Amino acid sequence: MYGVNPSKTPVKVRLATTSLAGCFGCHMSLLDIDERLLELAEIAEFDRTPLTDIKHCSRCDIALIEGGVCNAENIQVLREMRANAKILVAVGACAINGGLPAMRNSLAIGDVLHKVYGDPEREGTGVPNDPELPLPLDKVYPINEVVRVDYFLPGCPPSGDAIWKYLTALILGHMPRLEPMAMNYD
Repeated sequence: MYGVNPSKTPVKVRLATTSLAGCFGCHMSLLDIDERLLELAEIAEFDRTPLTDIKHCSRCDIALIEGGVCNAENIQVLREMRANAKILVAVGACAINGGLPAMRNSLAIGDVLHKVYGDPEREGTGVPNDPELPLPLDKVYPINEVVRVDYFLPGCPPSGDAIWKYLTALILGHMPRLEPMAMNYD
């Protein structure tokens, strides 16, 4: 994927990331590649990521998605990322199978909301009803139940080393492979 165009100028890969329903641990692991972020910046341009604070994804080569899908906004963000990415990678247990947020799947969403926000009959309590809040879904979905996923990077969260190895393999156009000992589940 990374290469040289006819004018001998290196072509940078465009990367985008986002976090849906999860703990943001996978993005913390991305930051755990430490000084290799500078190496990555030499061969990649960052689009939508917490590093750039860009809110919408434009055309990119690789999109890394962490977190499951729990509300209408997650669906919108995920579909935008899929539409703009040549390669979409589900990163971590939440993106791959719903992770810890999916523990609510055995409960009715209405019951959960009322338990969390209190009795709507008592003043000052009740489920928030603001158009700014995204509508919750009936359950938390892994991202491959909403869009096509090209690769899966397991872990909870995957280590910085695993992300580095996986990402550099993709950038170089290789099939990413991780040894079982590289898998991290904290």
